[in-house]
Amino acid sequence: MQAKTRCPWVHDELDQHYHDTEWGVPEYDDAKLFEFIILEGMQAGLSWNLILKRRETMREAFDGFNPTIIAKYNDTKRAELLANPGVIRNRRKIDALIKNANAFLAVQKEFGSFSSYIWGFVGGKPIVNAWQTTAQVPITTEVSDAMSKDLKKRGFSFVGSTICYS
Repeated sequence: MQAKTRCPWVHDELDQHYHDTEWGVPEYDDAKLFEFIILEGMQAGLSWNLILKRRETMREAFDGFNPTIIAKYNDTKRAELLANPGVIRNRRKIDALIKNANAFLAVQKEFGSFSSYIWGFVGGKPIVNAWQTTAQVPITTEVSDAMSKDLKKRGFSFVGSTICYS
């Protein structure tokens, strides 16, 4: 049997599981899409492996990535999160968590689902690339630029074009 070809960023079993089961798989579930927005924002400037290692702790600390609960976080909860060594303890990222939950709920209300909104940037269909080398993979695209710009206009933070492309 031929070994599975994996991306060069796969270094351990955690990366491998994520790569083989989630990465590049089209996602339409609003709850999962919100989780990825939060995780990608937390990852900014850090390694994805670190985020994967802390994912379960963050899931617990962030109330299952439930945007309705997160949108109501207060100063006490913010302080609790900033003291939790299992999450990314960056004040701007914790503030973005709350801000993004509120913006996410507003998008759901406007579009019926976040999935409908976000998939609208690509006509509802995944973009399938055929890169031959990692050097060919861009860090942003026109679509990720447009998505980032619109998300920011709607009140999201830590949603730059590179994060949107990811």
